[in-house]
Amino acid sequence: MYKTRIVDSLIKEKLEYTRAVLIEGAKYCGKTSTAEQLSASRLYMQDPDNTESNIALAQTQPSILLKGSNPRLIDEWQLAPCLWNAVRHAVDMRKEKGLFILTGSFAAKEDETLHSGIGRIARMLMRPMSLIESGDSNGEVSLSSLFRNDREICSISSLKMEDIAYLLVRGGWPDSIGLSEKQAKAKCKDYVENIANVDICRIDGVKRSPQKVKAFLRAVSRNISTSASLSSLINDMESEDEMIDGKTASVYRNALEKLFLIEDLPAWTPALRSKTPIRTIPTRHFVDPSIACACLGAYPSDLIKDYRTFGLLFESLCIRDLRIYAESIGGEVYHFRNANGLEADAIIHLDDGRWAAVEIKLGLNKLDASAANLLKLSSMTVNKPSFLMLMTSVGTAYRRPDGVYVVPIGCLKN
Repeated sequence: MYKTRIVDSLIKEKLEYTRAVLIEGAKYCGKTSTAEQLSASRLYMQDPDNTESNIALAQTQPSILLKGSNPRLIDEWQLAPCLWNAVRHAVDMRKEKGLFILTGSFAAKEDETLHSGIGRIARMLMRPMSLIESGDSNGEVSLSSLFRNDREICSISSLKMEDIAYLLVRGGWPDSIGLSEKQAKAKCKDYVENIANVDICRIDGVKRSPQKVKAFLRAVSRNISTSASLSSLINDMESEDEMIDGKTASVYRNALEKLFLIEDLPAWTPALRSKTPIRTIPTRHFVDPSIACACLGAYPSDLIKDYRTFGLLFESLCIRDLRIYAESIGGEVYHFRNANGLEADAIIHLDDGRWAAVEIKLGLNKLDASAANLLKLSSMTVNKPSFLMLMTSVGTAYRRPDGVYVVPIGCLKN
């Protein structure tokens, strides 16, 4: 049964004003299922019975593949990159809205797409499910309502620490919802194996060592939610006796980005009253923290015993959900850190200039210090934040006397 996704309404909106929509994202995040709900006819390029004939037809007479009721879904279009220009030409000729929905699990080579599609094809990035989409958040605190300055909030999350650990291992993959922790872990492990053995070679056709790819993935996993440099990742790999040079590491990272698996969090550079330099290095994240759990071989019980790793992975879980929620209300997520160590784990910045600062805390024992940190950041900015928030793993959602909100992840929605 299809679970409603936050991007559903965003795609519908785009189809009303643009001619085609491209939905990109990691494999198994739910792109095809979502596109099926919104399309009137479908072409599956990965259908094993027709893949070869479809690719051949795309190269000789692609217009035949585009015939069908609108919006027409073209699933995994990049298997025949010439379809891109065929779609662009078709929308130019027909000049109608909402003609096509394209989906793609990896970015095609730039030289294979002769036209950018600007003004014709709108791009969207789809991520795995947030907790509100998977049914694990009660959704009683709305991010958009906080930006509207709804001052009073009250909610109690039903999630416990053990639940959070399970959600990290399970991830937001639609097919993993409802699985046991053993099944979910095995499914994500298989996913990582497929990345290392098959998918990373599909980007450019270059054969790569699965062992080295997995070592690189483990290095990123051990440095999740940190600003570790590429050289630090290389040193981390060397601790496993896996030698790799900087150029190769950069190629691995770029390939994983093109598979929409690595999604680092960029730094925020606001106007500050202080002249202290701002750090501009991004923080490391996968599109879903379950990838890191699978690479590290971590069960929920392992995370409970390793508080530091648990905390970094929880931060990545929060970043995933905040990105999904922020995008739906016209915003993006960044991180902030200056040379003096003043930081915010997440900055939510809306298109209209409003912003909010978030500190992410696995435990509840250092909330006062974290709130003081956010208030200090607020005092240094020229444009004041709409709100400040401490995002926690468990507990109650409420507004502190100093005005800082405390919101468990299991209470939040867009």
